[in-house]
Amino acid sequence: MTAWILRLHAHDERALHALVLRRRPRLDRAMHVVTHLGDALFTIGVTLVLALGAVPGLRDAGLRAAFALASSHLVVQLLKRTISRARPRMPEGFASLVQPPDRFSFPSGHAASSLSVALALAAVLPGAAAGAVLAVAALVGMSRCYLGVHYPGDVIAGWTLAALGMAAAGPIIG
Repeated sequence: MTAWILRLHAHDERALHALVLRRRPRLDRAMHVVTHLGDALFTIGVTLVLALGAVPGLRDAGLRAAFALASSHLVVQLLKRTISRARPRMPEGFASLVQPPDRFSFPSGHAASSLSVALALAAVLPGAAAGAVLAVAALVGMSRCYLGVHYPGDVIAGWTLAALGMAAAGPIIG
């Protein structure tokens, strides 16, 4: 089992370094903006607006987002403190471009929260709008790697927790 985990970590680190080595100043600024769409203040705010019925026809989506957001956040925090994976080691000459919210990397809370809200919205929005909110959630996850605060595996785990939270929300809310 240990050899498998070491190989997985080595792959995760190579993928992260390949992305970080391709940074560009204009993209740095864009990723800095995009990553904040996964902040707790933003995702909770959007979820509350939807769940309270402020946007006609999206109340159920808001309730599903609230459930997925709360359940994925709980699991993210439990896993972060249980697994205690350190934040990424950056290649020589590179640094993280944002301050991480805590010292643990696995799983990505930003990836989980942004996809929790996006999945709820995508389920009720028309095709192009649904695709757009899912693309933004994907960009939030990728921004966490680009900015140097998460490994790709952390983001995939966060997305998985969001999908599980959304799947659980269906029978409970629906």
